[in-house]
Amino acid sequence: MSKQPNFIARHEELPLKNNSTSLFLQIMVGIAVFLFAVTLSGVLAINTMLQNWNESILGSLTVQIMPSTDVNPEKAAAETIAHQNKALDVLRSLSFVEKADPLTDKQLEKLIQPWLGDGIAIDDLPVPRIIDVKLKRNVDIDFMDLAYKLAQATPMASVDNHKLWLNKLIQFADGIKILALSILALVIMITSGAIFYTTQTSLGLHKYTIEILHQMGAKDTYVAQQYAKRSAILAFQGGVVGLLIAIPTIFGIASLAHQIEGGIIGEAKLSSLDWLSIIGLPAFAAIIAMLTAYYTVKQTLQKLM
Repeated sequence: MSKQPNFIARHEELPLKNNSTSLFLQIMVGIAVFLFAVTLSGVLAINTMLQNWNESILGSLTVQIMPSTDVNPEKAAAETIAHQNKALDVLRSLSFVEKADPLTDKQLEKLIQPWLGDGIAIDDLPVPRIIDVKLKRNVDIDFMDLAYKLAQATPMASVDNHKLWLNKLIQFADGIKILALSILALVIMITSGAIFYTTQTSLGLHKYTIEILHQMGAKDTYVAQQYAKRSAILAFQGGVVGLLIAIPTIFGIASLAHQIEGGIIGEAKLSSLDWLSIIGLPAFAAIIAMLTAYYTVKQTLQKLM
């Protein structure tokens, strides 16, 4: 009694290696992985940036001491420092304040340098004094009460807890994330569509070969597995090429961002786990291609055969 051929264990009954759609599939997946990698790096970097903002900015506040308006510069500077010391005494007495330090003249000069240029002497200008306040974690703060206590100590003090402008920045960053995630979803849809198209085209090219395999006992699952395996290999190859192009592009964008010294974009960085996610994109593309090709073949053959 002759044994039925085991089509699952055999390979290359379908001449898929010479398929004219293979190059098209590789190019499409390569472009998709390139776009996916660059966009994904942006989303991950924004997540890191938001996390850093929450940790560093929301855990701090700034107290500004307006300069004295006395016509005598030396007396005005002394009065401003006196108001600053009164505010420091209040801040350091509060239970939720971990640390309160006034900015030095050099730090103030660095802050105003982008607007006034180099060589600016703080003593020659009515520059407000700034107190950087580090808050303790997980404490509820009544900012109205804080502002009242500072006003009682010195009318020259004002509080900025950063929440107003930070919320606007977070809304802006969230909008960029939504746009980026929409692009990622669109890239996946286009890639799946390209795989569907190339698989359908290949099925038409090998229609008679598939019919012969069916007559010999091959199941739809076997044909689908052949296409799934081949599509996964092509997608992985194309994905690797796309990734190799994307990585220097990401570093180029990061280099441009780092040129903005002291800017908020400097907080946008990629961790080791983020890079693992990006490097794994060719494998992700291979899985998408494999599943799309498999179910495309299964559904198509069930309708045609």
